[in-house]
Amino acid sequence: MKIRNIKRIMILYLLIVFTCTSLLVQPVSANGPVSASYNWNNVKIGGGGGYVCGIVYNPTEKGLVYARTDMGGAYIRNKQTLEWEPITDWVSPDEWNLLGCESIATDPVDTNRVYIAAGTYTNSWTSMNGYILRSEDYGKTWERTELPFKFGGNMPGRSVGERLMVDPNSNNILYFAARSGKGLWKSTDYGKTWAKVSSFTNVGNYVEDPNFEYSSDNLGLCFVTFDSYKGTKGTPTKDIYVGVADKKNPLYVSHDAGVTWNPVEGQPTESTFTQHNSKALKIGIPQHAVVSSKGILYVTYCDRGGPYQCDDGAVYKYDTNTSVWTDITPPSGKNWDGSPKYENYYGFSGLSVDAQNPDTLIISSLQSWWPDNFIFRSKDAGKTWDAIWENGDSYPSRNLKYTMDISKAPWLTFGNKINAASGGLVTGDEIMNNPAPKLGWMMSALAINPFDSNEMMYGTGATIYGSKNLTDWDSGKLVNIEVMGTGVEETAVLSLICPPISGVELISGVGDICGFVHKDLKVGPDMMMTTPRFTSTTGLDYAELNPKTIVRVGNTDKEQYEMIKKSVAISKDGGATWAEVQPNISYTFPANTADDIVQGGTVAVSADGSTFVWSTGTSQGVVCYVNGGWKAVSTLPAGANVCSDRVNPKVFYAYANNTFYSSNDGGQTFTAVKTGLESSASKIKAVPNKEGHVWIPGSTTGLSYTTDGGKTINKVNDITRSDVVGFGKAKAGEDYLAIYMCGEKDGLYAVYRSDDMAKSWVRVNDDQHQYGSINYSITGDLRVYGRVFVATNGRGIVYGEPNSDTPTPTIGDINEDGRVDALDFAALKRYLLGSTTLTDNQLIAADVNRDGSVNAIDLAVFKSYLLGIITSF
Repeated sequence: MKIRNIKRIMILYLLIVFTCTSLLVQPVSANGPVSASYNWNNVKIGGGGGYVCGIVYNPTEKGLVYARTDMGGAYIRNKQTLEWEPITDWVSPDEWNLLGCESIATDPVDTNRVYIAAGTYTNSWTSMNGYILRSEDYGKTWERTELPFKFGGNMPGRSVGERLMVDPNSNNILYFAARSGKGLWKSTDYGKTWAKVSSFTNVGNYVEDPNFEYSSDNLGLCFVTFDSYKGTKGTPTKDIYVGVADKKNPLYVSHDAGVTWNPVEGQPTESTFTQHNSKALKIGIPQHAVVSSKGILYVTYCDRGGPYQCDDGAVYKYDTNTSVWTDITPPSGKNWDGSPKYENYYGFSGLSVDAQNPDTLIISSLQSWWPDNFIFRSKDAGKTWDAIWENGDSYPSRNLKYTMDISKAPWLTFGNKINAASGGLVTGDEIMNNPAPKLGWMMSALAINPFDSNEMMYGTGATIYGSKNLTDWDSGKLVNIEVMGTGVEETAVLSLICPPISGVELISGVGDICGFVHKDLKVGPDMMMTTPRFTSTTGLDYAELNPKTIVRVGNTDKEQYEMIKKSVAISKDGGATWAEVQPNISYTFPANTADDIVQGGTVAVSADGSTFVWSTGTSQGVVCYVNGGWKAVSTLPAGANVCSDRVNPKVFYAYANNTFYSSNDGGQTFTAVKTGLESSASKIKAVPNKEGHVWIPGSTTGLSYTTDGGKTINKVNDITRSDVVGFGKAKAGEDYLAIYMCGEKDGLYAVYRSDDMAKSWVRVNDDQHQYGSINYSITGDLRVYGRVFVATNGRGIVYGEPNSDTPTPTIGDINEDGRVDALDFAALKRYLLGSTTLTDNQLIAADVNRDGSVNAIDLAVFKSYLLGIITSF
């Protein structure tokens, strides 16, 4: 009894003391929002889907290999499964720029160390500088150092490299060859601090195209490579080579470990390169360089920076022992008398020397769009070459020295009939004009496994291909090429819908590779959406009352003989088959230029599927398809975001210029319902089974909603930013669908779910699953509670599913309102006085000193927190 009385007196004393101060204390935000435990994975497309611009094997640890992408982060290959695993998914939405990998370096001494030069753009699209990321555990955790300029992982010239390199003889030393005229940088403490190399004065001068901001930057320096074989372990390598985007002096060398630098004597320059294409620019942009164990430096060159267009190029070798340069450019074919001819219409980029056989090397062309790119192989240090395919004796025909297995990503035919997979002589126009599958494009990443001469991998604009029998090439056998990109999911996803259709899990609109009907989230689809196939599907919608009716819109190429594009398609069987919407819209709204032919934008389908509204991405603005024909919607401004009521087929909604619009005649005319709203634009979305319910996210204003078709707009508290919203199956016992949002609450941008119509929210992703830019599209699943799909800009489609329905408690947030303030203190007081009870989760939140019990000590700690004496629990 005495102990209990003492405890009660102690509690009462603390309550009296706090009463004098608690009313003066401002509410304090919780340490973090309430979170729910989720599992996150990619919806499998398979094969990659985007540009893999670097593949780097570690030369001393068997099986260790990394891949870098231009806007989707970096990957490590699992040694057991041989599938790729992402190592940069921790990148937050506010720092999305870090997902562009300018370069990647693996340490040949301490092989657990890996470095990334992270930064996507050097232009005005970001204000963020580049960072050198460093890891000592194979990319599981990272530290960073900011450099005082931007990097360009997705800029012109990203085909060159590697710009970031570790000195193999003294691995505390790293060099970084910067673009944008920033010069050469060096670290001597494993990447922690960096300093500009003042003695390296040539910062490059090549600009791809000064007429556009994106292509007007100085390509700068292109690569760093070491002649480590002449060095001594434990001592900095003396002979270092740096490629420069300067056609008059494209290659520099230091013979004193980076103290002084000079152009390599006798090297080819723009005035001495042999031109093979009179329509090309002068050759002279170095792409890649490797020094073999025999001291032979190999260099590939183009007339441009790449990776899209290069019209001429060369390959040279430099004997570092004798200082002799030799032109070893592969011929483009043979003359009638069997002599080599050089009519190259492409440059050379990818380069790899076989570590087991230093006279053996392979290189790739850049960029032979027609009929296909090349890989060349030499067994005699470049004296002779063998191309992986040659033109046949008569046109049209090609002799293919390879087979291709795309079973892991069958969509890589892009809807064309397979004709280039079996090897041998293939004839007909299609093998020239539409080879399927293609060897690839933008092929700058090319690497032979240093431990296995049979294994080669190369990156393309869509996947990673590779071979396990490369040396069979030398005996005249076919090289078996297969998809080796499993695990890489590097797509920009533009639109997502999840119609409640049996056998369909999701439908996606994807940049560059059209999009897919996903029948299994863990198995890649057989083919993208075709007939017609878009380049990029920008908008998708389905009829809520007739969900097998689906419309998609997108960007695509102009038809060959007409000023039209097949840029809108409809399916009436849940995406199993598609057809172009007739008549073609350009017959009603003709364009004056090819760039202005109707395409792109977003689409909204009426609840019964009888009509749809298309907000195009071109000057034609908003149009309506009704009664088999097209009508202009003059009552909406161009670029308006549109959606349909999910119950009433006659009702559509739109948002533009701070105004909420509605239509009651099937989308033919719209009326402004509410003006002067906070957000200038909004990706509005209507709620299934709730007529008049529309949610209005604002990227700078938060989240609002209406339940009466826009007449009344309700503001959601505590949401400061909301980019996209979506809906999924309601939680058991709730009568409103679960709401999903990519937005900001309590200062943290994340993926959130609300089960009570936005009264409270739980975070459903975590710090290791942030995926950079996630502001394009989000949707729940009307059939599975808790499942959410998120579109990323570079990491494909990710989806989360709950481990548990119970949120993880936030310490201090006892009343579970997402904040820590005097209300929580009051709840703790009532509990200690015995006037209320707490749930198990609330007891965890109340144990602020984390000693396993809730008592007066927690009350004292809580007081200190609210008074600012301590800043966290």
